[in-house]
Amino acid sequence: MRFSFAVVAACLLALPAHSEVKRIEWADLIDETAQNYEDPFVELTGKQLSELRNLVRQRAQLEKGGATPEQLGQIQVDIEATEATLAEEGVDADWLISQRWVVMERRQKAGTAANVDIDGVTISLGGFVIPAPRDEDGSQMAYIVPERGMCSHVPPPPPNQMVRLRLSDSWAPSTVYEPIVVTGQIRIDPTQKEMLVVDGPVLMNAAFTLEVDDVQTFGPIQTSEEATTNRASVLTGRIKATGGATRDD
Repeated sequence: MRFSFAVVAACLLALPAHSEVKRIEWADLIDETAQNYEDPFVELTGKQLSELRNLVRQRAQLEKGGATPEQLGQIQVDIEATEATLAEEGVDADWLISQRWVVMERRQKAGTAANVDIDGVTISLGGFVIPAPRDEDGSQMAYIVPERGMCSHVPPPPPNQMVRLRLSDSWAPSTVYEPIVVTGQIRIDPTQKEMLVVDGPVLMNAAFTLEVDDVQTFGPIQTSEEATTNRASVLTGRIKATGGATRDD
């Protein structure tokens, strides 16, 4: 995946320069002012996070009720034991629990905040394309993401790392995750569209829309696994054609 992204970046650098086009990287899409916030959960160990989640569940069970007195008594014992364990490690459980929605809101803002400095600018951006259904007005649509496999084999990127592409009828993606460099005017235009990708329906949550004027394509980039599979297929074909074993020259 990283190798493929490096190839696209190299292709972008190889394109001729145009003064009216701003070449950007994916990091340029992010509003940096929204990235710096206090997150007290990052200092916790995995075990402490697990204990904190258990405490939240235990308290919810106790508040809900509906269990026998013996079960409720055991839940109370478990709560006190968890609280004592966290307190011994210097973890203020009550304060952290009160902060979880605050931190979640900050994380959400960090993932959606878009860089206003590029709003309305004509840019060039390299990445991997995901074909999409046509828009309501009939326009051919697609998405571009920074890494191959996003939205199918791995989760979608945050909204400020996904761009919805409005394409002309002169070009359409030949395959999913085809490496491309797109040029056009980018706008901050949050959209949410559910569509089928590879593994099923995915909510495509993009912070930007780009009106594509030009597309540079470089052909599909194979992973090492795909290359090995294709090589094995070629060898199998040779064996069948010759009626026996062959060697790879």
